[in-house]
Amino acid sequence: MNIIHHGAKDGVTGSCHQLNTDEGKLLIDCGLFQGDESKPLNIDFPVKDIDALLVTHTHIDHIGRIPWLLAAGFRAPIYCTEATAQLMPMMLDDGLRLQLGMKTRQRKRVLNLIRSLIRPIKYNTWTDIKRASAASTQIASSKSSASGPSTSSIASIRFQPAGHILGSSYIEVDLPNGERVVFSGDLGPSNTPLLPDPILPERADVLVIESTYGDKTHESIASRAERLKALINRSLEDGGVIIIPAFSVGRTQELLFDIENLLATSLTDDEKRTWSTIPVILDSPMATKVTEQYRAFKSLWSQEAKTTLDSGRHPLAFDQCITINTHRDHIGLVNRLKRTGEPAIVIAASGMCNGGRVLNYLKALLPDKRTDVILAGYQARGTLGRNIQRGDTRINIDGENIAINAHIHTMSGYSAHADRDDLLAFIEGITHKPKEVRIVHGDKHAQEALGGEVEERGLAEKVVLAVKV
Repeated sequence: MNIIHHGAKDGVTGSCHQLNTDEGKLLIDCGLFQGDESKPLNIDFPVKDIDALLVTHTHIDHIGRIPWLLAAGFRAPIYCTEATAQLMPMMLDDGLRLQLGMKTRQRKRVLNLIRSLIRPIKYNTWTDIKRASAASTQIASSKSSASGPSTSSIASIRFQPAGHILGSSYIEVDLPNGERVVFSGDLGPSNTPLLPDPILPERADVLVIESTYGDKTHESIASRAERLKALINRSLEDGGVIIIPAFSVGRTQELLFDIENLLATSLTDDEKRTWSTIPVILDSPMATKVTEQYRAFKSLWSQEAKTTLDSGRHPLAFDQCITINTHRDHIGLVNRLKRTGEPAIVIAASGMCNGGRVLNYLKALLPDKRTDVILAGYQARGTLGRNIQRGDTRINIDGENIAINAHIHTMSGYSAHADRDDLLAFIEGITHKPKEVRIVHGDKHAQEALGGEVEERGLAEKVVLAVKV
C-alpha cells in the first residue's frame, strides 16, 4: 500500500490523494488549486486504472477538477455522502459557468455524466468497493455493521461526520490485508452551533490529516456571536456597510445562524430598535441554493440548531434576510450602497475574495472609511483576501487600483476548519495509536508545527509531512 499526493501537498488547496494497493487504486478528492498554488487544470496523472473516486465534501478545492478528471477518461463510480451527492452537481455547475464560461446545455451534459457516476452512501455504513470494471455493472453492496472488504473487493469504506460543512466526512478505508487508512478531508471545529462535532475514529493504522490551522488556535466559538455583535454595533456608529466574504457552503449558513440568534435573543431594547432597520443581504444565488439544502438536511444539524427550529424560529430563513438573485438587482444594490452609505450587512461569495459578487462590493466600498470588512476564515496565499488581510493600502480589482480606507477585521471563530487543538484531539481520540500520521493540506510551517506536536506527544509511531514527500 502506498499513497501519492496529487494536490494539497505543500498548501491548502487542490486536495487530491491516491491510495494504491495490490487490489486496486482509489482517488480521494480532486480539487482546484487556488491563489499562489494555482496550476493548470489538466489532470497530470493516469486515471483510467483508478477504480473509484471518494469525495469528502463539496468545497471547490476538493471537487473543482472533477470535470477535468472526466475529460482525462475517468468513468469509475464517485462515492460520497447523501448531502454531498445533492450539493456536488450544484457547486460544479457554478464552477463550469465561472471558470469556462460554459453554456447551459454544455454544463448539463457534464453534470449528467457526473450524476450517473455518483453513488450516495449513508453515514456510518460500510460499503464494498469493486474494481471499476465490475462496479460499472454491479452496484456496490452495503452492510450496516461488519467492516472489512469481501474477497472480491478492493476495499470497504465508511463515511463519518467531519463537522466541516453539510455532508462533509472523513473516510475510513479498510483494506483486504486488515489495515485501515483514514482520510480526514477537512475537519470542522468543535462546539459549532449548526453542525455536530466530528465523530472520532475507532482506529487508524494510517491517518492522512489536514493541517490548515495546524499552527494556530481559533478564537472562542462560544463567544464568536458576541464578537460579531460588537463589530456590527461599531459599524452602525459609522453608518456604513459591513461586507462579509463567505463561501457558499458552510460559513454563509453559520453566519446566518448567528445573526438570527442575535436578533432573536441577544439585543437590548435600544439595539433592537437600531438593528430592526438593518437589511441582512445574502447576495449569492449559489449560497441561496445551498442554504435550501441545509434546510432540507436538517436531520444533520446539531441538537442546538434543531431546538431552535423546534421553537418556531427559522435560523436560515428569517424576516430581515433578503436574497439577491439576478445580476441586475446585484449591480443596482452595489450602486445604491455606494451612493447612500446606508447601513447593511452583506454576505457574498467568494470567501477568499478571489471571484464572485463580493468583488463588486469591495471595488465600490473599500475606499469608504465607513465600510467594515469581516474576513471570517482562512485566506490562502496569493488571494485578494490575503492581500486585504495583511494590510495592503491599495489592491487591484478588475484592472482598477482601489484604495483601502475601510476597517478590516479577521474573525477566526468562523473558520469551518479545526484548529491545532481540535486536530490534536482528533488524533488523541483514536483508541489504538496510528502507525503513521501523514500531514497534508497545510502550508509548510503549519504541517511542521502539527507534525512536531504529534511527535512530541507520541501520538503516532511515525509522522510524515506531505510537503517533504
